[in-house]
Amino acid sequence: MPGRSSRPPKRNRLLARYCDTFGEMQLRKYTERAIRAARAEAELNHRSKSAFLSTMSHELRTPLNAIIGFSDLIRQPGATTQAQAADYADHIALAGRRLLNVVSDVLDMSKLESRSLTLDKHPLLISEVLEITLENSRALFDAKQQPVDVRLEKNLPEIAGDAKRLRQLFTNLLSNASKFTPLKGRILVMAKALKDGSVTIAIADTGVGMTHEQIVMALKPFAQVQGHLARTQEGTGLGLPLAMGIVKLHGGSLYLDSQPGAGTTAVVTLPKEAVASGAGTVTNPVPVGKVA
Repeated sequence: MPGRSSRPPKRNRLLARYCDTFGEMQLRKYTERAIRAARAEAELNHRSKSAFLSTMSHELRTPLNAIIGFSDLIRQPGATTQAQAADYADHIALAGRRLLNVVSDVLDMSKLESRSLTLDKHPLLISEVLEITLENSRALFDAKQQPVDVRLEKNLPEIAGDAKRLRQLFTNLLSNASKFTPLKGRILVMAKALKDGSVTIAIADTGVGMTHEQIVMALKPFAQVQGHLARTQEGTGLGLPLAMGIVKLHGGSLYLDSQPGAGTTAVVTLPKEAVASGAGTVTNPVPVGKVA
């Protein structure tokens, strides 16, 4: 109508201004929150990288120093007897194998992260894989006087898998079980078939155990940070991440049940057919096998 202002009512203008101001405040709030989160993640990554480099420095220097030191002793004419030279050679071989294992773990972890690690799948019996792995790990248990109770169900079915990678998987789990279990502690290894043709393997120990937070951290690559657990033990901290990666490649799952002071149970389920998937998970389920 003639003479009436085309401007919106004052109340509407105030409401629109309030909405604009509120929107700007929310945007600023979300932006600041995102910046803080990014800073925290960057700081965590930096700390993880520093911790990993520190660990790797120790894991590489220790065997290298042993190799160089004992080699220098052997090289000196007349400085050692034949028996001493043989003993020094054993130390060199042991340090060399340790160094090779460290490098192999790092390379395998790199392949897993880049999705370039592949399986050489063939029909196999898990019972045979476990028996070979247990025999190869016997020295670990003997050194700490740890009895190993093996309970494998008879006539376990064949599954399709990579025997080498499965031995690596169980070697890592058995090594952790021994490493974090005290002198004369007990280890239990169980295996049984499921109705769908898959196989479940449980490795339980009477070790120090972990909290849920420590389990989550232990499964992060290059994050050997289980506080007092990892820092008192040798290793790069890649055992569990590698085990998880190998299980995923087989289309299986890895569950960890653990409580501080009550030991740890690792439960691996492998399907009849090895099909890569993201099925590997970590939870706190009811333990499959408890050590009495």
